[in-house]
Amino acid sequence: MAAASIIQPASVFSISKNRQPDDPLIGHGYFRYKVHKNWAKLSVTHTPLLNCHEMVMDSKGRLIMLGDHTHNNILVFDKSGKLLDAWGTQYPGGHGLTLSKEGEEDFLLITDCGYFLDRQGQWKSQAGQVFKTTIDGRLVFNLGDPHAIGIYKDDEKFMPTETAVGPNGDIYVADGYGSDYIIQYDRKGKYIRHWGGHNNANPAHNLQNAHGITVDTRDKNNPVLICTSRNEQCFKFFTLDGKYIKTVELPGLFVCRAVVDDRNIYAGVCWSTTKEGEKWKKDTGFVTILDGQNKVVSNPGGTEPQYVNGKLQPMFQSPDKVFNHGHDVCVDEDKNLYVCQWNANHTAPVKLERVK
Repeated sequence: MAAASIIQPASVFSISKNRQPDDPLIGHGYFRYKVHKNWAKLSVTHTPLLNCHEMVMDSKGRLIMLGDHTHNNILVFDKSGKLLDAWGTQYPGGHGLTLSKEGEEDFLLITDCGYFLDRQGQWKSQAGQVFKTTIDGRLVFNLGDPHAIGIYKDDEKFMPTETAVGPNGDIYVADGYGSDYIIQYDRKGKYIRHWGGHNNANPAHNLQNAHGITVDTRDKNNPVLICTSRNEQCFKFFTLDGKYIKTVELPGLFVCRAVVDDRNIYAGVCWSTTKEGEKWKKDTGFVTILDGQNKVVSNPGGTEPQYVNGKLQPMFQSPDKVFNHGHDVCVDEDKNLYVCQWNANHTAPVKLERVK
């Protein structure tokens, strides 16, 4: 979902009458893909969709998707697109989904951002929540509201968008639609610290629309956090205890959470600037891919990344408009991608088949 200040009204959600055939190859360099828009084998009449926000793959290879339609918040697919299960009716603002592996067992962290469409078709907002559940949805615990535990002022909103789980089980919550803090809890949900927000002496430490958070374990001896600062069009890197490290600029991209797979980072681009200078235009999303040095190497559905004197140039959606608003990317063991979209005419995730 886009930030609350620029979310379009309910009228933007209309069923597309002109389904397009599968597109030709997209992407750049070694990261090229065949597009399968009709990958998911489901009927929106029987399995209604609003927005498909995030997807993870569990230990059994099942693809678990979180959306914000309370007829079925959670959809479970196999890699052929067959729907295996659907559950969850209590997350009207279902937005962030994280898989936590604890020994031989999988758990889910489900983030309800508190922004939702009511039964009258009107957008409403309330305080968000974060839930830890078993893989089939049984509640383990929910994290406390930061106001209730005394770490937020009365005038600071809490509308979380994402979680991440550290190597020791600590839980990190990104308050991306609220006050833009990163809040750290231990594995049992006890508050440890928070940082980010808007009022740091060094502006590099601030976050603006802290939409996503990810634990980056590419350096096994030195795991770090990747925090999305979407309105600044960048990723910001922090230590696990909240110390700022660096910023990776992504000019033109209003990017969602970083998804780390092997040495690469994948991310949905919810929307991008235009060559005419527009900073918000509907249906301008795609996918971006970074290498192990955090250099952009491919933009499936977007323009080819270009560096001039080491500086990344602005990136835009490609003219063929494969995507509406890329919100998340899930990577399988064959390096195929599954792209969840916000505000995409009630459509299911798109599969991008890696072409070698």
